[in-house]
Amino acid sequence: MNDNGLEKLVETAMEKIHELADCETVVGKPIVADGTTIIPISKVSLGFTSGGSDLPTKGAKDLFGGGTAGGITLQPLAFIAITNGEVKLLQMSVNANTENAIINMIPDVIDKITDFIKSKKSDE
Repeated sequence: MNDNGLEKLVETAMEKIHELADCETVVGKPIVADGTTIIPISKVSLGFTSGGSDLPTKGAKDLFGGGTAGGITLQPLAFIAITNGEVKLLQMSVNANTENAIINMIPDVIDKITDFIKSKKSDE
């Protein structure tokens, strides 16, 4: 295989995919505004394929035919919000099923119960 063969195609494609899907793509750069820090969290899906063949020739020059293809999907899942030392996970509700919705409500319910108990104790 010559320098322009399948190996070179795969190396180039993998370098480009690496540039697209680094760790800052999944956990985004923090955004700071008015004392609140917001960190986006995303899901990255990659698909990749390549193929090639050395073509038969009568001449001395080698012929190679090949190609690569790939796709990337970036889906925002949640945001981490930090305000006054308090950290909250704010999940996107797109495609949320019932089980996830219930699990996401647990921290808010616990906060409300804790506040209710504290208010009852202060009344006594």
